[in-house]
Amino acid sequence: MSKHVAVLMGGWSAERDVSLRSGEACVRAAESVGYRVSRVDVGHDIAEVLTRLRPDVALNALHGRPGEDGTIQGILEILRIPYTHSGVLASALAMDKAQAKIILAAHGVPVPEGRVVTRAEAARAHVLPRPYVLKPVSEGSSVGVFIVREDQEHPPQELHRPDWTHGDLLLAERYIPGLELTCAVMGGEALDVIEIQSAVRFYDYEAKYAPGGSVHILPARILPNVYQKVRMLAVKAHGALGCRGISRSDFRYDDRTGDESGLVCLEVNTQPGMTETSLVPELAAHAGHSFGELVRWMVEDASLDR
Repeated sequence: MSKHVAVLMGGWSAERDVSLRSGEACVRAAESVGYRVSRVDVGHDIAEVLTRLRPDVALNALHGRPGEDGTIQGILEILRIPYTHSGVLASALAMDKAQAKIILAAHGVPVPEGRVVTRAEAARAHVLPRPYVLKPVSEGSSVGVFIVREDQEHPPQELHRPDWTHGDLLLAERYIPGLELTCAVMGGEALDVIEIQSAVRFYDYEAKYAPGGSVHILPARILPNVYQKVRMLAVKAHGALGCRGISRSDFRYDDRTGDESGLVCLEVNTQPGMTETSLVPELAAHAGHSFGELVRWMVEDASLDR
């Protein structure tokens, strides 16, 4: 009999909508390769729902909390349901950008200069020399991110909003000009490197997920030695955080340097998007894996104690 796969999607994070899209894409792909599939829009009763369903595998298509920070992974460990992607510790570490940077730097992965600040501090005055970037410590998909330009007199006034929901700790980092690059790691092996050109000033949530919001250039138009350095650093970052399954590391490359010294790793995504505009399916396809084959690989790779 075919495996029963529960595709976990939705949830209650700021990335709920894109998670639903990722989940539906995974459902269609899993069904196309013969799995019996249950759609699960994750709520606070998820343990009860999964206990009732008793799937053979949980395919985690959640983004943000609670699916990307170790919470759902802990529930699945307790229920003894094998699951995809990274385990409890790696997920929690990668979700906390400040902690992840410490570990990456200790393993020789270059990261941007910066520091953690409170939202009140960042709203009151510039916390770094301009230009710089402000981002929530524990959000993904560029939710709540600001680029503070050199000519911007005041910090982002949105930080004063009473309906701010992205936490009170922010990561302030030096802005790095140049190229946006990304590389996926699948089973410990690096795939290729995509260069991302945003149709807007900043590769934000809209640019990532709206059709036409960005252009993906695959393979990236960078020197061969820089290309291979990105791939090597993606594998190193994946291993440093203890990731499993598929991860995707995002980089900035100041190409004015003309060599590898311009590379920095911005973050490691343990739950990369799986929508029609997402990067990992595109990278997998370039390596010869159809979307159905990619999903089959994730399901067959699923395990406990990750």
